Amino acid sequence: MVGLPCWAAGIMLLMSTYAVGADIDSVRLWQAPDYTRLVIDLSEAAEHQLIILKNPNRLVIDLTDVDLKTTFKTLDLSTTPIASIRHAVRNKSDFRIVLDLNSSVNPKSFTLKANEKYGNRLVVDLYGKKQAVSKTVDKILERKNRKITIAIDAGHGGEDPGALGPKKIQEKIVALQIAKKIEKLFDQNTHFDGVLVRNGDYYVGHRKRMAIAHQSGADFFISVHADAFTQSSVNGASVYALSTKGATSEAARYLASKENRADLIGGASTLSLDDKDDVLAGVLLDLSMNETLRRSLEAGKFVLNNMGRVTKLHKKRVEQASFLVLKSPDIPSLLVETGFISNPREARLLSNADHQKKIAQAIFDGLVDYYSLRPPVGTSLAGSHDKQKRTYVIARGDTLGEIAQRYDTSVSKILRYNNLTSSSIRVGQKISIPPS
Repeated sequence: MVGLPCWAAGIMLLMSTYAVGADIDSVRLWQAPDYTRLVIDLSEAAEHQLIILKNPNRLVIDLTDVDLKTTFKTLDLSTTPIASIRHAVRNKSDFRIVLDLNSSVNPKSFTLKANEKYGNRLVVDLYGKKQAVSKTVDKILERKNRKITIAIDAGHGGEDPGALGPKKIQEKIVALQIAKKIEKLFDQNTHFDGVLVRNGDYYVGHRKRMAIAHQSGADFFISVHADAFTQSSVNGASVYALSTKGATSEAARYLASKENRADLIGGASTLSLDDKDDVLAGVLLDLSMNETLRRSLEAGKFVLNNMGRVTKLHKKRVEQASFLVLKSPDIPSLLVETGFISNPREARLLSNADHQKKIAQAIFDGLVDYYSLRPPVGTSLAGSHDKQKRTYVIARGDTLGEIAQRYDTSVSKILRYNNLTSSSIRVGQKISIPPS
């Protein structure tokens, strides 16, 4: 049996509701950039407590009236702060797990009730003492002629697979594959910088996703998902912005505490409410959220228009919903449902690399088209835009093909840049020529 010295310091107890006679059916380990997650799958809910020990660093997980029906030997500990895992029965019916640690950690634990995908779970997160941030808002704001930063969020991840399609296709995998392709496109562009909210198979909380976007100084936040429905015939892609109701509730949350107010600053924003009285803070936040929502909806039209060129649309206009991941008051945000993973045909397409590239290109083109018309002040695109902004008035006999050739661009770019759905033009019509 693994014993504990009575003089052990630094004890933390975290309790949960429990039922009698639970089994540990399986264990899973996920590695994220700033924490390691241990998931213990239980047949029933169980009472637990955490005990932190020093010299050497250990974390003890005690579970009441639990029996082990699996093994810890298959877990890969190589990239985690866990050196080894020991376990033993206590008091004939209880179970103790000891994590021998390579370094000190800040542990947090919580339980999850059974749902349609998983049974009862105990989740233990191990956070490092120091969390590095690759980019800070101050560094980004002080740069002149900067790039436009796009935060790309792959939905779900880790123990949350999202929607499941035929042949065990998982939304979390498809979303990450598409997100990485979008990031690559932005990184290859002179005027943009792509930042992945998650770059591996691990879970990031919804508020944390927003925080990562803020820390990266993001100008825009795009969340990639795949839809699902009970009827497999339903198909098509959709683009969502935050609903007005969702914006109102989020504004109230941010005004509720000084901590929330101080958190409001994004890549292209100088919004700060921590030193404002309630009335002024409310007015400023309302103005910010209305402007953020307006820009989200405007950009969403460009993204939807480009998505419609490569895949069937489920909704032919930008929808609005209270998705938590979209509730940043100062960063325009969109959620893109790339198709229905519950539809066999679309599931095959969504797991196909070539189709993923088309989806990524459409999202990329949509945001580039939007920012080509609305480049943020201080960005390299704004400088390029000022130098290259050109308007052409259609003359008799003109065709878009000839105009595109004359200005060293393409018909598709002219259409996207002007948000046109048809190549039909009329004499006297003014069109903007995309910057080269």
